[in-house]
Amino acid sequence: MQTSREPVTSGVVDSQAIDLRAVQSQVDAVLDGFLAGKACAAAGRGHPPEVVQTVRDFLAAGGKRIRAQLCVVGWHAAGGQGDATSALRVAAALELFVAFALIHDDIMDDSARRRGRPAVHRALRARLGADERAERLGAGGALLVGNLALMWAQELLHTAQLEPGRQRLVHGLFDAMLEEVMYGQYLDVMGTGCGADDVEAALRIIRYKTAGATVERPLQLGAAVAGAGAAEMEVLTRLGLPLGEAFQLRDDLLDVFGGPDGVCAPGSGDLREGKRTVLLALGLRRAGRVERERLVRLVGRADLAERGAAEARRILRDTGARERTEQMITSRYEEVLQVLDGAGFPQAVDRALRDLAVTATRYTS
Repeated sequence: MQTSREPVTSGVVDSQAIDLRAVQSQVDAVLDGFLAGKACAAAGRGHPPEVVQTVRDFLAAGGKRIRAQLCVVGWHAAGGQGDATSALRVAAALELFVAFALIHDDIMDDSARRRGRPAVHRALRARLGADERAERLGAGGALLVGNLALMWAQELLHTAQLEPGRQRLVHGLFDAMLEEVMYGQYLDVMGTGCGADDVEAALRIIRYKTAGATVERPLQLGAAVAGAGAAEMEVLTRLGLPLGEAFQLRDDLLDVFGGPDGVCAPGSGDLREGKRTVLLALGLRRAGRVERERLVRLVGRADLAERGAAEARRILRDTGARERTEQMITSRYEEVLQVLDGAGFPQAVDRALRDLAVTATRYTS
């Protein structure tokens, strides 16, 4: 963590570009410093050192820092320039928030892996060896690690050193984002296996759980740091929600079908969990009686093997569910471009947002 208030560059390398790689590096530096301070504090108080290390390892395992990048771009969109320290600290807090959300999501889904590594609750379970309570205790330990990541996100948010009006706006947006994610997660958990062909219900989960927290709120948080008004916030909502929905729709397709470049291999996590995705809802709605019965039997089975997963993929292709999901992504991407065409953002902001829109909707790994 940069303990002094030395100015940090804004990430604009010229009048036409925002250096998103530089933003990512600067956010990572804030996170590294903040967590180094937490490690020192834990050592001084005799706290278990593996807790901070678990969060550090989780952050280091990957992730494109797209929310952090959007936060800084939102700051530029609202006129931010010069010293970006406050925006970068809010952006770093977002990444700790993401760590909390994903660690808890993996517990609730009992996901085996995250970012190429064992999920946190699985890693903690493995540390307990043959203890018959290992599964329960591992999940409990991961729950607490996730809680600490959220607490640290809120603590880091307080270090942005904003004037009172902007601070209230930033914290209000952060709280709204947290509440939305909780409601979305509740709908996801409690709705699994019920009304699985309800496309609108699946989209509602996306809007609460993902769209706001992935794009809309990060953009608005950055804009709030720069002192944005209501009109600017409304434009960012019109931009952020369709882009966030497209991001999750793409993620759902990647989980089942993988990416065309082979880097992201087809998986079966969502199929085993019976996750209420738009893709699955479309498949069930469009399937004939025999295919629907077969899909219902396959999806939601913890012992689903690759042969069964391959059959489920075939049904999702043959019913047109995969193609329709692609069309939904495309229509939302085009909606984003229409908003950008009329937004009047500075050229560097417009270019960055168009690049991030491609990353969010067409990434392959």
